[in-house]
Amino acid sequence: MQFARPLAELIAELERLPGIGPKSAQRLAFHLLKVPAAQTERLADVLLRAREKLRFCDLCQNVSEFERCEICANPRREPHTICVVAEARDIAAIERINEYRGLYHVLHGLLNPMEGLGPDQLRVRELLRRLEGDTVREVIVATNPTVEGDATALYLAKVLKPLGIRITRLAHGMPIGGELDYADSATLLSAIEYRREM
Repeated sequence: MQFARPLAELIAELERLPGIGPKSAQRLAFHLLKVPAAQTERLADVLLRAREKLRFCDLCQNVSEFERCEICANPRREPHTICVVAEARDIAAIERINEYRGLYHVLHGLLNPMEGLGPDQLRVRELLRRLEGDTVREVIVATNPTVEGDATALYLAKVLKPLGIRITRLAHGMPIGGELDYADSATLLSAIEYRREM
């Protein structure tokens, strides 16, 4: 079916979003055309403001409005443990269980040579800078139990072991091929409690 050019462009842009296929993009586009103009303008304004105001935390690389995210700025967080995750959304999954009290580090991806993602494209250098000194005693590698997640975990273990820091990995209460942000709280809690040395 042929759509008017502005509608076709809207559908094409929506399709670029992760998890949005052609049919979902069409549904969203037609929905946006039906809602009052004020609602569409509010959405556009919120998107632009978020893009303008959000940045990455200077310390952990989490999404933040300020130089330091709320977690890094919280003096009650345990500074001796850093949980390394692939994406910022994984922090929300772990925080949901309300048991982990340490800090985080976001890699912004996983090793994936097929997509051109090597160690230099991840935030590994920033992690290594954080590990200088004696503050951090344990790094928990909380990457998804997928081929890319396992490769990234093995790479991190190889790079971090010479630093004399305890390196652990979430227990595989997580299903193989599963993703952190889809895991229920009990599974995540179990995975953190029964993490293993790498």
